[in-house]
Amino acid sequence: MGGSGTPRRPQTTRADRAVHRRLLEGMGFELIPLKNIANQAARLPAGATVSVTCSPAGTIDDTLDLCATFTAAGHTTVPHVAARMVDGEDHVDRIVARLTAQGIRRVFVIGGDAEQRGPFADAAGFLRSFLDRRPPVDAVGIGAYPDGHPSIPDGVLVEALAEKQAMITGAGLEGYLATQMCFDPGTIADWLAARRAAGITLPCHLGVPGAIDPARLLSISLRLGVGVSARYLKKNRLSVLRLLSPRRYDPNKLVAPLSAVADQLDVAGIHCFTFNSVEATEAWRQKSLARLA
Repeated sequence: MGGSGTPRRPQTTRADRAVHRRLLEGMGFELIPLKNIANQAARLPAGATVSVTCSPAGTIDDTLDLCATFTAAGHTTVPHVAARMVDGEDHVDRIVARLTAQGIRRVFVIGGDAEQRGPFADAAGFLRSFLDRRPPVDAVGIGAYPDGHPSIPDGVLVEALAEKQAMITGAGLEGYLATQMCFDPGTIADWLAARRAAGITLPCHLGVPGAIDPARLLSISLRLGVGVSARYLKKNRLSVLRLLSPRRYDPNKLVAPLSAVADQLDVAGIHCFTFNSVEATEAWRQKSLARLA
């Protein structure tokens, strides 16, 4: 799998299967503020961890409102906070107040795709202001880009990851990184091995698209602003070709190979991009768990 620094053993041992099962059992479900989000709580497993993204067409308050709905249904909620959607320092105060009132203990901070609405152009800028207020959270997640970013050079991404890790650990909080969409396990493993060698120690949650039809996956990605530029298509052509493959997409083709190196690279969980296809994704998860029993 991947380059010379990455382990190559196949995912065949009993230990690998146990890791695969552990990752699936603790999988978190990411939901998007689309029209069908209201009926998703009934399709989630009991007590699921649910992360709710920020829609560029909405507000961070909209995301927190949805988190309240999922909390009321018995789930653990993780709001995404898109830095570019934060209006200013007063808005940071209001976000902290809402997190406190709702008893939210974990947040996911990302730059976001929206037009910049205030002083924060990236996740690091917001995170600095947020942590200065000593928010009542236990853990902060941040995005990571094994396949690169359409508008940010790789070197800048690497520096930002180290900067955000230092801020989170310096605040005495737990942190984790969640990989953004990438369909090549070798690319993810090589990238993560390189980051570990460079001193990035935050546990990794694999960003894995759920059980969704490839055409629908591509369609939703385009609607959300993923892959709209020629630069993205050029830089991520292998991922796009995998999306367009006539064979049915199976998330296990990503999870299984990485289970074999999960302990070595500190892969601690799965952050599942459900694209609000929760029913099909949960059916896939349960079928996979039964197979691994």
